[in-house]
Order: sequence, then structure tokens, then C-alpha cells
Amino acid sequence: MGAMFRSEEMALCQLFIQPEAAYTSVSELGEAGSVQFRDLNPDVNAFQRKFVNEVRRCDEMERKLRYIEAEVHKDGVHIPAVKEAPRAPNPREIIDLEAHLEKTENEILELSHNAVNLKQNYLELTELRHVLEKTEAFFIAQEEIGMDSMTKSLITDETGQQAATRGRLGFVAGVVQRERVPAFERMLWRISRGNVFLRRAELDKPLEDPTTGNEIYKTVFVAFFQGEQLKSRIKKVCTGFHASLYPCPPSNTERQDMVKGVRTRLEDLNMVLNQTRDHRQRVLASVAKELASWTIMVRKMKAIYHTLNLFNMDVTKKCLIGECWVPTADLPNVQKALADGSNACGSSIPSFLNCIEADEEPPTFNRTNRFTRGFQNLIDSYGVASYRECNPALYTTITFPFLFAVMFGDLGHGLIMAMFGAWMVWKEVSLAAKKSNNEIWNIFFAGRYIILLMGCFSMYTGLVYNDIFSKSMNIFGTSWVVPYDNETLENNAALTMDPKDSYIDTPYFIGIDPVWQTADNKIIFLNSFKMKLSIIFGVLHMIFGVCMSVVNYNFFRRRYSIFLEFLPQVIFLCLLFLYMVFMMFYKWLSYSTFSEDQAYSQGCAPSVLILFINMMLFSKNEPEAGCKEFMFEGQGDIQRAFVLIALCCIPVMLFGKPLYLLLASKKKHAKPEQSNGSVNPGIEMQDQTDISEAAPKPEAKASHDHDDEPFSEVMIHQGIHTIEYVLSTISHTASYLRLWALSLAHAELSEVLWNMVLTMGLREHGYIGAIKLYVAFCFWALFTLAILVMMEGLSAFLHTLRLHWVEFMSKFYSGLGYIFQPFCFKTILEQEENKDD
Repeated sequence: MGAMFRSEEMALCQLFIQPEAAYTSVSELGEAGSVQFRDLNPDVNAFQRKFVNEVRRCDEMERKLRYIEAEVHKDGVHIPAVKEAPRAPNPREIIDLEAHLEKTENEILELSHNAVNLKQNYLELTELRHVLEKTEAFFIAQEEIGMDSMTKSLITDETGQQAATRGRLGFVAGVVQRERVPAFERMLWRISRGNVFLRRAELDKPLEDPTTGNEIYKTVFVAFFQGEQLKSRIKKVCTGFHASLYPCPPSNTERQDMVKGVRTRLEDLNMVLNQTRDHRQRVLASVAKELASWTIMVRKMKAIYHTLNLFNMDVTKKCLIGECWVPTADLPNVQKALADGSNACGSSIPSFLNCIEADEEPPTFNRTNRFTRGFQNLIDSYGVASYRECNPALYTTITFPFLFAVMFGDLGHGLIMAMFGAWMVWKEVSLAAKKSNNEIWNIFFAGRYIILLMGCFSMYTGLVYNDIFSKSMNIFGTSWVVPYDNETLENNAALTMDPKDSYIDTPYFIGIDPVWQTADNKIIFLNSFKMKLSIIFGVLHMIFGVCMSVVNYNFFRRRYSIFLEFLPQVIFLCLLFLYMVFMMFYKWLSYSTFSEDQAYSQGCAPSVLILFINMMLFSKNEPEAGCKEFMFEGQGDIQRAFVLIALCCIPVMLFGKPLYLLLASKKKHAKPEQSNGSVNPGIEMQDQTDISEAAPKPEAKASHDHDDEPFSEVMIHQGIHTIEYVLSTISHTASYLRLWALSLAHAELSEVLWNMVLTMGLREHGYIGAIKLYVAFCFWALFTLAILVMMEGLSAFLHTLRLHWVEFMSKFYSGLGYIFQPFCFKTILEQEENKDD
């Protein structure tokens, strides 16, 4: 059977690889992506394994690459994507790559260090220029106020040569960050007890921090003081607030000369900065071209050495031994990869692949494509299938969108959903290349084929329901005629249409007749129709699930369960609930308004629900005059027989399997044990050409089987299973009524939205009516998309998921396996990219 029917057949293999060919062989296996390695050193610490030094070298190269990438992103240099991922470098290329990365990192570090120093000098000169210019304004303002010659003589420079003289004033000039100015002023006032005169001016443009590159806003200040002791305190405060102090001459002429010199130095430094920046850009641009390739190569190297740490060294230290799970269909590809790895390094001794017997359950591997991957993910979310267990994903591709459409049946809403899914499918290559970080979008895109099918199936059920945005279409012509004249229609708000007079005895071509759209009893009719439809689909879906268990019983060689579990289960389900479905169809076909026999007229049709309840309780109801209690002769006897047979199936389900296993266990212990002469079966080397045919097949044994357990344990498990099945047949059948409930709710919400919103814009004419229609349509379209398509679609999706997980898959699916996770470079690189994002 194909992979979609059940998981791939797996083989446990041993690899015998020469140490010089180990790196290239594992690299080829990583490119193939068909092998899941087992750890043969589970008790060895990660720091004590053979290739730990190589892993550390890869970690160091990754650190260098992260630093280089950060510098490239800091300067806004574009990193081009790699069209084709490079292969892992060979051991000789690793040394060259490591040296190249070391050289590149040192070059960028040197450039960054020089740039920081130049920017620091530029910042200091810029601050000095601002100090000189702002202090010039301070002194000019003082002169305009009218400072006398004595006061001027009291002001000395920062060096304080004259400030030591009693009565002379000194000053300190510098810059401080703007947000620290209030605290800076308070601290100066406190340490001097108000004897410091502070002047300040804010810089208009922000300055650049040379280390981080962030913008910083600063303020120029000049503090006037008296005495050397106060000067020392002020300098300590400036140091505490990280204020930069600069020399400022007291005379105007000296300040002007100093400003000119500073401006000249700034121009020269700016030219050097531009040249340094251009050189850095060129270096980073050349590095960016190879950065993606280097990253992929280093990640592949690290993955290879991590995998080699799972290997074990033989006693002679001349061979590496590894164990891995391989799909039997991929054994030739794995053997070819090993041969290519040995040839790549020039090894004279080939690598061997030997299939051995497996004592543990193999992993589960289902091959998928772009279409089936979404459905397989739905199944795996419930639980990964046990090894070789029947895979429900194949049938889910049809049943899932169909049951969704039963609840979401609307031709218009289904068209919107189908168009959205078709757009994602059509643009899937370009959309997948964008690699969005939006989790909701990624979920939608991963299920694009599911959305497309749900939309298409919803269009079909909408056509059957004859429902498009809560309106009906008269495509094929109604089967009803109006027997009243115009005067009667005008004088009566509601009229009864008798099928004998109004129905032309030719049903509508497909789906519901559009005449029901205008009927007052529309909800009553649709209520009954959709309720019975949901029960019919639910019973058929459950019977199909029970029948799928036969496939598992036959494959896992538990054929006794077919007679002791499957047959009682399916008989119990069919005699009770499939019989109820039969009564629905019989009622539809036998009872009619046109029937000549009064007992089979529409008014005498018995309730299927009442008949089913009376059947289970062995009770009767008195029929009305001229009517019959049952639909056909002998129905009462048949129903009693069905109930008795169904009740007899319960003890068979409960005691059949435990008693059979007990008898089989006694027969097994009664036979003498036969010894097997083979000590190590399956270990011998085999011919490489016949390895896929000679691969030992793991024993097909269900993980939920209890054959080897004691009789008491088997009895407990079987009792729980029987009680769960008997009760679940009732609860699961009722659970399928959600198909009716959500379908009715969706139709009513759509009708309410049409009548309460869009109809408001259709009532008036002219320009005002056009404006109202435009506004009403906007709100109607918004609510349709937000509520009916998205919210109702999500609700129907979750209910459909529950029907498959609980009502359908619980009949045959255990889901106790573990997923096959092959060593694949493509998967590893995608996971690393997701971490980086």
C-alpha cells in the first residue's frame, strides 16, 4: 500500500564508515535527508564526545559570522539571498574558511575601532566649537548689560592662575546631557550654597554617540565661582554627571582664533571620516556577498559534527559505527550517498550499510506533497500514527472539506473562501519566498489547499441549499405554481399552497426549490431537512471509521479482532443507528400528500425519533384514527429483534477478546520452546545490490495492543473500551447534530445581516439612496467577511476538526507513534532561519 494509506516501511541500519570518510559521508546523507540517526552514546557527556573540539570551532565561526552580520546590518548593507545552497566544505576548505573569517573579523574590528576613535575626536571638537560659540554669546550679553572694568578683571580663565587671589571670579565651561541639566543645577547650588552663577544654552541639533550611533541632546554651560576649593567641587560634580569640560580663553580675540582653528580641524576630520566610511562600506559590501554562503556552510559543518558525535568508535579505533532508521524505499539512495562520500575523500575502503533487527517500534514517516501536507498536519496534531497504522489523512482530504461545507453551505461565502485559497495556491511560490513572521498568516498559508477545498465544497452545498448570501436562485425553474389570481394575492398577506394543487410533480433539478425562500414555514422545513441530513452523514461517517479498523486488524495480524471486536461493533451500530437512517429514507419515500391510502398520507407519517425511542424502551404509542403505529408490517418484531441482537453484541465485545487471548496463552505455554541456532541474526554483511530486498522488516505490532498483558489487565482494558464504544455510539451520533445547528445558524445570520444592513440601502432612490446603499454595502461587506466568513468559518473548521478527531478517528486510530525526523540540511537551515527571525 502507498504511503498515503499507511506510513512508510522502515529499516534499522548499521553504518560502518572509515574515519577519513565520515565527514563527507554524513554530508552526503544530510543532502539526501533520508536517515534518522540514533544516539549510540547516551551516557557520554556532550563535552566528552569525540568531535567536541570541531563543534566548538564551528561555534566560534558562528560567533564571528553573527558579529559580521550585525556590522553589515548596522551600516544598512543588503545581504543578497543565496540562489543555490552551497555544500558543506571539505576538511581542507574548513581551515581556509576559518582563516578567512578570522581575517575579516579583525579587519572589521579595526575599522570599527578607528571609526569610533575618529567619531570621538569629531564629537569633542564639535562640543568645543559649540562651547566657544555659546560662551562668546554669554560674554557679549554681559557687556551689553554694562559690566564695569572691575568686574571684567575679576573673571579669569579655567586654569585659575588669578582665581587664587581673594575676590577674583573663575569659570568652568563644558557640555552636559540635556536630561541631566536640572539635577546638575541643583547639585551645584547645594555644594556651593548658592554661590555659583550658572549660564546654559541648549544645542539645536543632536550629536551622535560614537559608540552606539544614537542621537544625544546636550546643553552648553558656564559656571562662575570664587575660590579654588569651590572649583574642585564643581569639577567633581561635572565628573559625576559625565559632563565634558573644555578650555575657554577669557579674551574675545583668543576665543575667535581658537574657533577658527577648531573649524579647520573639523573640516579635515570630516574628510577623513567620509573616507573611512566609504572604505568600510566597500569592505562590508564585499563581505555581504559571501555572508549567506558562509553561514550555510558553517551550519552544515556544525550539524555534521553533531551527528558524528552520535556515532561510536569500534575497538580498533579504525571504524565509526552508527545506527539509523531508513525508509526501505530510500535504502538505494542512502547506499549511493555513502559511496559518493567515500569517493569524495578518496577512501580506498568503502562504507557499509547493514540492516539489523529492531527491538523497538520504528518512527512513523508519511510522505507528503504540497497538497497533502496540510491534511497530514491536521492528523498529526491529534497524535502521530503508530508505525504502519492506517493513515486517516487520505480520507480526510474529502471528508474534512465536505463536513465543513455542510455547516458552511453558502454559494457566496464559499466563493470568497475559494478565491482566497486559489490566490494563495496560484502565488504560493512568491508568497513562500517572502517568509513572513506573522503567525496567523503562516497558518493560513500552510492550509491553503484546505481552504481552497473547503471553499469549493461550500459552493456545492450552497448550491444544494440554494443559498447565496441568504438569497435563492431560480435557475432551473420552480416546481410550484401559484393557483391564486392577482386580486387574491393582493388582499391576503399569506396564502397556503397545497401540493395537490400547486406542485407539478417534478422536483427541482438540484437542491432546494427556491419557493421555500418566501415561505413562512421555511425554518421548520429546513430544520427537519438539515437535522436528518446531519444524522445520515454522521452515521455513515462512523460506520466508515469502524470499517477502517478491519484494515488495522488485518495488517497487524489480529484477525481474531475482526470477529470479536469489529463485527459486534458494526452490527451494534447498524442495527440501531443505520436502521434509524433507513426509517428516514423509508418515510420520505412512502409517505406523500398524493398517497391514495390514508395510512400513508403526509398527516399520518410517524416521527422517526418517537419510533426509535419506543424501539429502545420496548413501548408503544396509540396512533391517530386512520393511521398506523409502524411504517410497514412486522416492523415492531423486527425492531425488537434488532435491539436484542445489538444487546447480545455487548458481551461479545466485552468477553470475546480476553477469553480468546487467555486460551491462546495457555496453548502457547503448553508447547515446548524451540531454540533458534542463530546467535546474531541479521548482522552479517549483505550484498549492496540486494540490501533493500534483504532488509529485515520490523514486526508489525500495534502500539495499543495488550496481547502480552495479564488476563486481568486485558479484561480491564476491554471493559473500558466496550463501555466507551457503547456510550459513544449514542453521544457521537448526537454530536453530528452540530452539522445541523451550525448550518442553520449560518443561514440565519446571513439572512439577518442582509435584512438588517443591506436592505436599509435599498429602500430609497435617487442620490440619497445611492449614498445610503454605498454605506450600507460597506458595512454589509465588512460584517460578511469578519463574521460570516472568518468567525463562522473558524467555528465550522473547529467543529469539523472535532468530528474527525473524536467521532471518526477514535473508531480505529490510536496515534501513539513518534514522527520520523531525518537528518536533513534543508530542515536544519529552515529551523535556524526561523530562530534568527
